[in-house]
Amino acid sequence: MLDFKDTDLNNIVELRGITQSYDGGKTNIIQDLDFIIEDKPAQGQFVVILGMSGCGKSTLLRYIAGLQDPSSGNVLVNNKPVGKDNRVSMVFQQYSSLPWMTVLDNVGLALQYKGIAKKERDAQAMELIELVGLAGHEHKYAQYPTLSGGQLQRVAIARSLLANSEILLMDEPFGALDIKTRLQMQDLLSDIWNKYHPTIIFVTHDIPEAVYLADDIYIMKSAPSQFVEHIHVDLPLVRGRQIKRDPRYTELVHLVEDKMISVSEMG
Repeated sequence: MLDFKDTDLNNIVELRGITQSYDGGKTNIIQDLDFIIEDKPAQGQFVVILGMSGCGKSTLLRYIAGLQDPSSGNVLVNNKPVGKDNRVSMVFQQYSSLPWMTVLDNVGLALQYKGIAKKERDAQAMELIELVGLAGHEHKYAQYPTLSGGQLQRVAIARSLLANSEILLMDEPFGALDIKTRLQMQDLLSDIWNKYHPTIIFVTHDIPEAVYLADDIYIMKSAPSQFVEHIHVDLPLVRGRQIKRDPRYTELVHLVEDKMISVSEMG
């Protein structure tokens, strides 16, 4: 079990003493789990969570997004319990846009809920639409096959950034994409992180993807779930695809692979 120690930095996300049971406490899927992500001003963090299927990675994101409450423990975002005033958006593997709305209206949805006038929210939404490379598609309906899978995930990323540019939760968002589109989306996400400096919490099963994107990688074990490994990715903060040719990148991929195998063998 990892020891998450407080420092002088504020905690942007904090999970304390989290336990999850679905049978009244007879079996704990997650038990006494702690997880802290610090707020690094003007830098942000890119945190990747790895672990075997069913270990609770997606469940942790759901806690932070306010979509699920743990059986016990505390979930704080910016030092406050998750609620309407500090809601965090989440990008899922499944396409989550509202298909009866345009790209423009989907991206500006959070601002609509906040009561912001259409002219202003459209202007803000267009800035994000241009950032994610969807200019020219803003009046199309956000549905497949009008838009490709990669374009629909761009819509989801833009919508989440506009809703809360501080924190972005991503649950295997590129898992259903073809390899070319997936690589393009990795580069896009890296560019967004360098531009906006959000705190990104990203779940994936793809180890090379994790090493390419992350500042820090945390590995969970199952039965009951805990964080048991932390790997700091000591690559340059600003990365391009050429970093994948760096010997250190390859070393880190192999290191994470070895750690994953070791964790999978834990009882």
